[in-house]
Amino acid sequence: MTFSTTLSSDPVVTVLLCAVAYLAGSVLFALPVCRWWKLPDPRAQGSGNPGATNVYRTGGWAPALVTLALDAAKGWLPVWLAHNLGLSVMAQAIVALCAVTGHMIPVFYRFKGGKGVATALGAGLALAPITTSLMAAIWLLVIWRCRISALASLIAIVSGPIISALIEPDTLALFGLLALLIVVRHRNNLIRLAQGREAGL
Repeated sequence: MTFSTTLSSDPVVTVLLCAVAYLAGSVLFALPVCRWWKLPDPRAQGSGNPGATNVYRTGGWAPALVTLALDAAKGWLPVWLAHNLGLSVMAQAIVALCAVTGHMIPVFYRFKGGKGVATALGAGLALAPITTSLMAAIWLLVIWRCRISALASLIAIVSGPIISALIEPDTLALFGLLALLIVVRHRNNLIRLAQGREAGL
């Protein structure tokens, strides 16, 4: 029996990784990045969202890309660990959801977090790279056409379950739940989009 197989048979490992994923997700990297660049707190600027798009609005591409990379990494790393410890696809999906949930309701910031898009990107790349890469391509196409990040995120995340069902069906449940969570987190953006008031880049 291999080391990974022994671990994967123990539900304690899954629970521990879920806890690690949630705690990692709870670190809002937009805040230290903005402090490093001497930028205002993103929660008090623009949309108030501690994410890469809002950091871009106040500080430009460099801090925004660093924020995006770090927020994606905290979703990717726990799922990568789960995969390498031999956990099932379902267990990896649960770990991914814990990381995204941590970003949305972070324990370190009184459970007031961000939208979870970048963290979902990282987790998705670890678990379902083809589906996630196609979703990222859709995001880039929409942002290039309309310059509205919320719209691009919503279209990309809603496309996830459809792409997954066609290409990587084992991960359909994950992308379905991610789509539900992220659409709910964008409810105010949906209202502003309907009213034509959503800010662009």
